[in-house]
Amino acid sequence: MAAHRTAYECHAPDPRVVERALAGSRQSVFWLDDAGARTTYDELAASTRADLTIVGGGYLGLWTAVHAKRRDPGRRVVLLEARTIGWAASGRNGGFCEASLTHGEDNGRNRWPDEYDTLARLGHDNLAGFEADVRDLGIDCEWERTGTLSVAVEEHEVEWLRDEPAHSNRHFLGRDAVRAEIDSPLFLAGAMEPDETALLHPAKLALELARVAADLRVEVHEHSAATALRRTSAGVEVHTDRGVVTSDHVVLATNVFPSLLRRNRLMTVPVYDYVLMTEPLTAEQLASIGWSGRQGLGDLANQFHYSRLSADDRILWGGYDAIYPAGGRVAARHEDRPDSHARLASHFLATFPQLEDVRFSHRWAGAIDTSTQFTAFYGLTHDDRVAHAAGFTGLGVGATRFAAEVLLDLLAGEPTERTELAMVRKRPLPFPPEPFASVGINLTRWSLDRADHRRGRRNVFLRALDAAGLGFDS
Repeated sequence: MAAHRTAYECHAPDPRVVERALAGSRQSVFWLDDAGARTTYDELAASTRADLTIVGGGYLGLWTAVHAKRRDPGRRVVLLEARTIGWAASGRNGGFCEASLTHGEDNGRNRWPDEYDTLARLGHDNLAGFEADVRDLGIDCEWERTGTLSVAVEEHEVEWLRDEPAHSNRHFLGRDAVRAEIDSPLFLAGAMEPDETALLHPAKLALELARVAADLRVEVHEHSAATALRRTSAGVEVHTDRGVVTSDHVVLATNVFPSLLRRNRLMTVPVYDYVLMTEPLTAEQLASIGWSGRQGLGDLANQFHYSRLSADDRILWGGYDAIYPAGGRVAARHEDRPDSHARLASHFLATFPQLEDVRFSHRWAGAIDTSTQFTAFYGLTHDDRVAHAAGFTGLGVGATRFAAEVLLDLLAGEPTERTELAMVRKRPLPFPPEPFASVGINLTRWSLDRADHRRGRRNVFLRALDAAGLGFDS
């Protein structure tokens, strides 16, 4: 099959237009800049004793702290964050809070066919519980229950939408109908999932969860990096440069960062995702594209884009490039990648040529904690006193709330519907060590790009991954 140019390539704007759109942008995370004044939390000052120690001040650690205190208000909970609350993935993601716990229906049905219906029900219950917590705990995170619009920009993607199984919650939209929702000349068809997604302000969510935790008397410490984990007769010690926290139980919620558990060092890899944010659209600019439903937006390519409106009518545009850095190390230098941001800007302007005069205010990147099953894995160590979860692969905004409940269930030692799930009980395959990880991941990325240029046709390598249970089709 001959390679063809994608719709984004066929409609690429003049490079000078792309350069002009990016000229005034700064490398900074819009959400963190926009969150306003924040509460700061003291470093750990000295060694102490707790009932539960949580390592990590992102969504997973914060939800675990909140749920732990709601279950047992008298429990002494200490949370240790290496830098500041929400500075990493929790403060720089797209703000899509999805019902799916399995990174989409296809991934869930392929990996856990016998329990997928249960996983889907638990995911919807989790999203409903999330919404109730936002209301009941007074969490100011710009919550919008909008749903998601998936769009086809290639003819073969239209067929994918038409072939959706009868049990799918997606409602098919033809060309005119999808352009009535969001107007782009690239959109050939679409499918609306009205109940699967909410949008929120990710940094405000993290800061508000920390506020709620502190109000519940969780002891939150920033700039208190955990350096070691040891089991002693007194309990489990979490070591920092300023002291040791000894407790009966520990939750590790460090996600993409190197685990304190050696057994988990190859369970995730960092994949960098790149993002742009426009300046606020004028009323005329917004009218030119519609988008009155404010849905989350994504296309169907292997290298897909995601997009949404902010509260002040900016457009976030991210995705496509998913870069695994050589050696697999998380480092700030990987966040500045001009080629990726220019490619994103070109694709944005190809999608919305009516916004040629729009400028980007922010550009940034973040590392996604990717696992081989493309959703979280769980475990217990240290005589069942230390619980961990990681590997959310870009869908952690909603799934971390569910995962926090799983970890607390595991530490409680009583079987629950959550802890009996195969997704919770069985570990996925690890990634190979370097240099094999780099070779395999970059070959996969090249193959996915090739599939997008060959009308979705997957090559022998991707089909082999699919057969081994390592493939992914988002």
